[in-house]
Amino acid sequence: MEKRLPQGKPLRVLSCQEILNIIPHRYPFLLVDKVEIYEENSLAVGIKCVSANELYFHGHFPKKPVMPGVFILEAMAQTAAAMMLQKAELASKFAYFAGIKNARFKKQVLPGDILKLHVKMLKFKRKIGKVEGTAFVNGEIASQAELIFAVD
Repeated sequence: MEKRLPQGKPLRVLSCQEILNIIPHRYPFLLVDKVEIYEENSLAVGIKCVSANELYFHGHFPKKPVMPGVFILEAMAQTAAAMMLQKAELASKFAYFAGIKNARFKKQVLPGDILKLHVKMLKFKRKIGKVEGTAFVNGEIASQAELIFAVD
């Protein structure tokens, strides 16, 4: 089944400043610039404008910079956290990685790319959530994974 980005206008858009108010990440570990909510607590798209100035490009790799896969997964997780932690009952909580399943990297993410991080909540029970994440560049799948997180 081919995955596609949500169509239509988002219900809500979280600006970078709003994201900073929701999740604790700061430079250089804030890896999402904007989050578009399409279905409350269920479906969102994070936007990451990948810049040649990112610190990790100095070492990964200096002559052929590629965004590390773990940072793509972290950007997916931050998108999911921003979507979930905006809920009043979860405000001021933290979302921690509890697991990653079936991570696949299909396309390199390079400086100048706009990374679209599609996250869909599969389930959230008690303090544990499971999200399906897909990262796109120019409409092509760059990465996919299931992310498991704990809210505390």
